[in-house]
Amino acid sequence: MMNENCFRTLHLPESWTLKTYVENGGYEVWKKVLAGEISPEDIIDQVKISALRGRGGAGFPTGLKWSFMNRRAPGQKFLLCNSDEGEPGTCKDRDILRYNPHQLIEGMCIAAYVIGASRGYNYIRGEFHEPIQRYLGAVNEARAAGFLGQDILGSGFDFDLFVHAGAGAYICGEETALIESIEGKKGMPRFKPPFPASFGLYGRPTTINNTETLASIPMILAKGGQWFLDLGKPNNGGTKLFSVSGHVEKPGNQEVRMGTPFKTLLENAGGIWKGRQLKAVIPGGSSTPVLPAEKALAMDMDYDSISKAGSFLGAGSVIIMDETTDMVKVLERLSYFYYEESCGQCTPCREGTGWMYRVVKRIREGKGRPEDLALLRDVGGRITGKVICGLGDAAAIPVTSFMKHFGHEFEHYVEHGCSIYDRM
Repeated sequence: MMNENCFRTLHLPESWTLKTYVENGGYEVWKKVLAGEISPEDIIDQVKISALRGRGGAGFPTGLKWSFMNRRAPGQKFLLCNSDEGEPGTCKDRDILRYNPHQLIEGMCIAAYVIGASRGYNYIRGEFHEPIQRYLGAVNEARAAGFLGQDILGSGFDFDLFVHAGAGAYICGEETALIESIEGKKGMPRFKPPFPASFGLYGRPTTINNTETLASIPMILAKGGQWFLDLGKPNNGGTKLFSVSGHVEKPGNQEVRMGTPFKTLLENAGGIWKGRQLKAVIPGGSSTPVLPAEKALAMDMDYDSISKAGSFLGAGSVIIMDETTDMVKVLERLSYFYYEESCGQCTPCREGTGWMYRVVKRIREGKGRPEDLALLRDVGGRITGKVICGLGDAAAIPVTSFMKHFGHEFEHYVEHGCSIYDRM
């Protein structure tokens, strides 16, 4: 953990308690906001200066998103936190819930004040038993201390938080499917427009942000938007939590400055395990394009640099693969995941994900045909951009990128009925 970090108590004993958080400056910004020392307009300005972009995958500017909400509009408004964290390779948000829940709560309180919401929901993946309990404990502590509830600290502002546990559906990471799930419906994305800022939860104006995004807010306001921006790069402000998994000696979460070289991230993880060489990297979670070693080793960890390398930062889920990795087997597993997780609402996704999985499986089993390679590319192209949400694109991207960079392995399976490693 770096000295200038955005998660102030992660390194401390019992970091999840209200006592530890308050002793280290927690809720001081919230008190100033409630006292009228910082206006909603000032908060949005500082968040815009910080260049904080959505940490859940889309990378949308947070200050701009908040400005879409008319806080003075009459009636109920909602703030939602997306803690579903279903992207394969991602394990950062659950650690915020486990070890720094009060910073997330303070960030949600501030965001609610900015948009004029009196109710907030944290949508947490149902399998996260310990994180849910930790977060609920922190909410109860904050409520008992007067930081949540009615007429908070005598300010006249009302805001309370609730937890909604999901059932483990990947599609509910998409914001409108998340809204449908909270409303008690099957998690399926909505057509947009209307957008949640005008018609969201229960038909009311709603703002949705990722866990890490909201947890960054208290430190941005405590130290200033420029401080946060200077930690990173232009258009890529602050630090970022990266979940590094796969073939490394020390997998885990790392908080580093945006723009940190990938090589540094790899070194922090102890390098490639067993003394092997790097073969490929998925830099932002399984729905982002895979990169071969030479491209990954030359990139920096920020939105623009990774895009230039040919992939996306996504949720910051860095999956490392060594030189012995069979890329056809990896793609088979990823294709199966998206086939299973498609909600079935859109025909191209419902049918296309099954097609892709079955063709990749056939190739991996040594039964592939020469025309299967063209068929995979064709099916992927028939899904991309033709569905309501991004799951279809997420399913097609691995197929396209794996075949682009490692097509010779697929060709070997088709020609010889086995992996290139079976003849080494």
